Amino acid sequence: MKLIRVPAFAKVNLRLDVLGRRADGYHELRTAFQALTLHDDVRLERARGKAIQLTVAGDAELAAGPVEKNLVWRALEAVRRELKFSGGVRVELRKRIPVGRGLGGGSSDAAAAMVALLRLTGRRISLPRLLELGSGLGADVPFFLLGGRALGTSRGDEIYPLPDLPRQMVLVVSPTGIAVSTRDAYQWVDERLTMEPSVSKLWGFCALCWSTQGNSLSNDFEAAVFERHPRLGKLKRRLLEQGAAEAALAGSGSAVFGVFRNPAQARRAAKKFPEDQVFLCMTISRAAYTRALWGAGGFAVLTQN
Repeated sequence: MKLIRVPAFAKVNLRLDVLGRRADGYHELRTAFQALTLHDDVRLERARGKAIQLTVAGDAELAAGPVEKNLVWRALEAVRRELKFSGGVRVELRKRIPVGRGLGGGSSDAAAAMVALLRLTGRRISLPRLLELGSGLGADVPFFLLGGRALGTSRGDEIYPLPDLPRQMVLVVSPTGIAVSTRDAYQWVDERLTMEPSVSKLWGFCALCWSTQGNSLSNDFEAAVFERHPRLGKLKRRLLEQGAAEAALAGSGSAVFGVFRNPAQARRAAKKFPEDQVFLCMTISRAAYTRALWGAGGFAVLTQN
């Protein structure tokens, strides 16, 4: 029986500007995503009947939750409806990316499941429609269909590929006992927001997006999240003290990451966080991401109807 295995990569935000709350209740964002080699695994195969059979390993809370609320189940159901495919599938989600840490694991799992079902059935959905389906599942899902480094606008779901940076070592610190819900983080940051970003912020964002040299990390969630969880600010400072060229909060938190120019220094730094979960990983280019996600056919598969 054919088995499709697809990695679901994590992400960090090299820059995350939260401009303000929109009339529709969402927030207007300008962000630069970067995919990392840290990943979950989605394994998919056909099954008898018409049901989506989902099992989760590596996260007891997700495994115990209602299957219909899991983003992987919802992603598969959305693609099945689009394809008018009624066959049963068996999917196993193996978690490694921690939940509630701003690393995008749930959205990445959803994108990987969408791709896995297309590869399993040999069917195609046009790229614009696939991105639209992804956006309906979550604002970060469209990015995870493309990967690499990309600009996100609107809710973060309008994606524009950016030039890849040179490969970099990233140390991610996932703090024990601290998870930040995205909803809470937006509530905390709301009082600091306006819909008029300064000229300097706009220039800084443009410089980051088109630079091929460095990151200039920045995250508008940091002040509000660090105020509620001071330990996260201390973790960021410790990363810098241990030699990180730059460090920042991952998404809306609670993970913190540092960019290291020296891999040996990153490995030494990882030992300085004995109370927390750490991940040593690399940034991943769009080409490598596409090969891993879509297989030998690569990104060309997205251009076919």
